[in-house]
Amino acid sequence: MELTQAIVLALVQGLTEFLPISSTAHLILVPYAANWPDQGLAFDVALNTATWLAVLVYFRNDAWVLARGFFRTIKDRGIRGNRDGELAWMVLVATIPVGIAGLLAHKYVEHELRTIAVIGVSSLVWAAALYFADRRPGRMGVDGMGWGAALIVGLSQAIALIPGTSRSGVTMTFGLFMGLSRTGAARFSYLLAIVVGGLAGGMEGVKMLKSGVAVPWTAVGIGFVIAFVSAYLVIHYFLKFLSRSSMLPFVAYRVMLGAALVAYAWRLA
Repeated sequence: MELTQAIVLALVQGLTEFLPISSTAHLILVPYAANWPDQGLAFDVALNTATWLAVLVYFRNDAWVLARGFFRTIKDRGIRGNRDGELAWMVLVATIPVGIAGLLAHKYVEHELRTIAVIGVSSLVWAAALYFADRRPGRMGVDGMGWGAALIVGLSQAIALIPGTSRSGVTMTFGLFMGLSRTGAARFSYLLAIVVGGLAGGMEGVKMLKSGVAVPWTAVGIGFVIAFVSAYLVIHYFLKFLSRSSMLPFVAYRVMLGAALVAYAWRLA
């Protein structure tokens, strides 16, 4: 693959993965609009690993605290009096639905739902949901979450298998509906991303090794660095943005993108 393609796709992945605008949709649309060939499994694995590493590094202190709390629950054979351990279990249990849905529906999503029309409609539907959820955000942080809220947000991740939905977007939306603050909803979404991204990346890595595909190391290396740096910066500045503003700019972007895609799909029909 050409370096221009590698750089652009790495930027797209890094800039959209942790914003409520659907990285999957953009990674489908950009190559389609540019008429680029498929970038290959090795490059996809590199980009996904880079953004997963970015969120892990950014929340390394949180991840360490949760991991320590988790192992303490194993040692103590329970979560009583161990809030960090309880939160760790919430994150893990909330990941189960998307794992099951991914295993059962992966082929259908890959072959049937990766269309311009589906992406456009999903963008519009979840733009509306985010708008209503963001009108009255709660004040609760991640530390105040209960099991009910965690499980509902976790269940919502399964919906994000539909292109155009956005895993970050739908988890933030349901987090807001469940009473989380804007930054609280984003932080919990990112904690879930650490587990989901790790599992998905591991599965893709095994698939790549089994396929025996050749690795374009130059493109992979450049793409990895660009995706990591851009994703890390997006997480940092998005959280700062949410501390003083609303989700409205992202709602507006999704509406414009969705409307344009639905109109384009209508013309092709």
